[in-house]
Amino acid sequence: MEKVLAEYKVGESGTIKNVSGEKRIRRRLFDMGITPGTNVYLRKKAPLGDPIEITIRGYELTLRKTEAECILTEVKR
Repeated sequence: MEKVLAEYKVGESGTIKNVSGEKRIRRRLFDMGITPGTNVYLRKKAPLGDPIEITIRGYELTLRKTEAECILTEVKR
């Protein structure tokens, strides 16, 4: 099942399928290690859903909700 990262619930994990968005945002996400084929796990979510904290490539990373909406994933079951 495909889902954008912003829709994840705490504890869900998946594999990144695609990164979209305008050129500078996309480039920034790639520079942080968010690339297709990488596993991602949602660790924490702020009360209003922004920001979120993920684990990717062995480290914790905080993203804004607008950034997380650019990341399409395949949810692991």
